[in-house]
Amino acid sequence: MREYLLTLCVTAAVTYLLTGPVRKFAIVAGAMPEIRARDVHREPTPRLGGIAMFFGLCAGLLVADHLTNLSAVFEKSNEPRALLSGAALIWLIGVLDDKFEIDALIKLGGQVIAAGVMVMQGLTILWLPIPKVGTVALTQWQGTLLTVALVVITINAVNFVDGLDGLAAGMVCIAAAAFFMYAYRIWYSYGIEAAAPATLFSAILMGMCLGFLPHNMHPARIFMGDSGSMLIGLVLAAGAISVTGQVDPDNLFGGSERSAVHQMVPLYIPLLMPLTIIAIPAADLILAIVRRTWRGQSPFAADRGHLHHRLLEIGHSHSRAVLIMYFWSALIAFGALAYSVNSASMWIVLGVVFLSAIGLGLLLLPRFTPRTPRWAEHFVPPRYRRRRSGRHSTDPATPAAAAPAENDEPRTPVVAGAAGANGATALGARSRMPDRRGASSSR
Repeated sequence: MREYLLTLCVTAAVTYLLTGPVRKFAIVAGAMPEIRARDVHREPTPRLGGIAMFFGLCAGLLVADHLTNLSAVFEKSNEPRALLSGAALIWLIGVLDDKFEIDALIKLGGQVIAAGVMVMQGLTILWLPIPKVGTVALTQWQGTLLTVALVVITINAVNFVDGLDGLAAGMVCIAAAAFFMYAYRIWYSYGIEAAAPATLFSAILMGMCLGFLPHNMHPARIFMGDSGSMLIGLVLAAGAISVTGQVDPDNLFGGSERSAVHQMVPLYIPLLMPLTIIAIPAADLILAIVRRTWRGQSPFAADRGHLHHRLLEIGHSHSRAVLIMYFWSALIAFGALAYSVNSASMWIVLGVVFLSAIGLGLLLLPRFTPRTPRWAEHFVPPRYRRRRSGRHSTDPATPAAAAPAENDEPRTPVVAGAAGANGATALGARSRMPDRRGASSSR
């Protein structure tokens, strides 16, 4: 575990330290596109954050190769080299897209080629654990097609969900944490060495996301761009493929030991776990494809109908929308992880149901704005305070700044995306504030 933590910390440190210089390079290189109609941010923000994340990936693999225990992963498996080859190719395509905005079909072709490169080097699905059937061996073509499909779907799912500051990096970090705990348990507790590469990939992926998040949280100073979203999507898919297609419980275990594995880790969990970690991004991807096809548009046509956009439209702030997406991602991923530990526990099911009810309450929060008691109003944001009945407060404890001005007008709710809105979710023109000379100015 210490070597995994060291690899994670080195990856996070390299990513964090390089993101600042990469931001300056992106500004100089002109990788700051104009604000589009579907964008949520209000100022041009540099992309190319994936450059720092890629070098963090390289640093993590390099450190792991020189550690005592993790070096065995590179000696016994070609999967780390396969990951690095596919990651370098998809990262290069992402960098070109961040700078020149290449065609969507070209990006799709590059994703297929990157997945094919990993398949050629051994990172492929060899068999599938099917519920009530057992382990089903796949032919070479079946394994190749399934691997390429999973890589392309995961890459685009992560790319589609990258619409708010810190959203994609945080959701992938949560998914990687759940997958790390699952893969590490299989490798360390049951001695299945085939799960070691997936454990390493998950640790490195967590480091990449954690190192980039401080620069990407709202308000973001830099975006990861396609060079980052496609990269972390590929690394996430590589870990899922490694566990799903390389770990074969039927061949590795027998007798009571195999029974213990089936009790603690059901046969279908290796198939279910990779699906749960991308459940939210995959659902967003499917809904986007159906929505655009229904309208007669291309599946690659951008719009403002993603899940995070809908959260903004119903009244959630930027930060709250991101936290809600974090919550549901963690609930699904760690719920599946807890079920893999003890599938017979009713407490796990009740806990998931209870947390789901809390999540639904958070979703409906803009519909009923809670008001705090008057004695606690000074400790909460203004939107949770009760409105004063008079134009001036008669409470001597109320500061003068809290009293409304003479020219105040009734406030109306602002819809996300409305022109001229002055909030984190606004898409319109920025408000122009008067400077000291009385003239309007904007930065």
